[in-house]
Amino acid sequence: MKTRQSPECGIIMKNKLLVLMLTLVTLSAYTQQNPLPLYPGVIPGSKPTPTDYVEKTDEGGFVKQVSIPTITPYFPTGKGTKRPAVIVFPGGGYSGLAMDHEGRQIAMAFAAKGYVAFVVKYRLPDDRIMEDKSIGPLQDAQQAIHLVRERAGEWGIDPGKTGIIGFSAGGHLASTAATHFDGPTIFRDKVSLVPSFAILMYPVISFGKYAHVGSRENLIGREADSVTIAAYSNEKRVTEKTPPVFLEHSIDDDVVPVENSRIFAEALKANNIPYELLEYEKGGHGYGLNNPRTKDPWFDHCIKWLKKQKMN
Repeated sequence: MKTRQSPECGIIMKNKLLVLMLTLVTLSAYTQQNPLPLYPGVIPGSKPTPTDYVEKTDEGGFVKQVSIPTITPYFPTGKGTKRPAVIVFPGGGYSGLAMDHEGRQIAMAFAAKGYVAFVVKYRLPDDRIMEDKSIGPLQDAQQAIHLVRERAGEWGIDPGKTGIIGFSAGGHLASTAATHFDGPTIFRDKVSLVPSFAILMYPVISFGKYAHVGSRENLIGREADSVTIAAYSNEKRVTEKTPPVFLEHSIDDDVVPVENSRIFAEALKANNIPYELLEYEKGGHGYGLNNPRTKDPWFDHCIKWLKKQKMN
């Protein structure tokens, strides 16, 4: 007896084939470097790491207990100067980092399009290793932006086309970097910490009504007061200085409600900031490069939007 494959199953298989094809293509389209220390010396706001606080990575590439942050470059093939750059912040609820499908695969895809990409393994908020866990990840995000711009000449990068992308809680970190730059958490020279653009993928944005509770509690604690909650509800931090933003979210996301992206988009519109909000009816949460519920790749829309912003 013949069995009939459901349309949904067919879409999933096609997306798996697309991932495989992309991997084969990008293997010859970029050069991955070894991870570099994010800081040249002392990590700001850090405490001595306890002996039992050891970094762990599972079979799926999910990393926990990060105390030594790193940044890994992915360079497009061929020589170039003044190339655009994108800094990648994987998600994981501020309890871990999905370094493979929300890190490495994303960097590969951007490098294949001519971007110099960087994956940041940022510290996860923890009182055991940080003086103030609420700013630890932001320190690492700002340091990543600073480092890439500081070495732009060496790496053939246009500092004026240096943006960020974050997924889920990494999207919260990216939206924080895109809205909290007036209060730098690292002491550096006059290198701008304002990203040229921000790409926010199914992001945690608000710590209020639509919060992903786990991300909020991991970053600012269960007993955070209303002032702190408001400070990290990044829809409240948008101003005319906020850079252009691309947002993507699935309406059926039952982990981080789509309202997070919608209220951020409303704030961007109110402040006349260029933005695009791409919504899919289905997709759920945490899919990285390829939403298995649609044949319409978000990455293609993102690249077109970047070209429209002249960030290519």
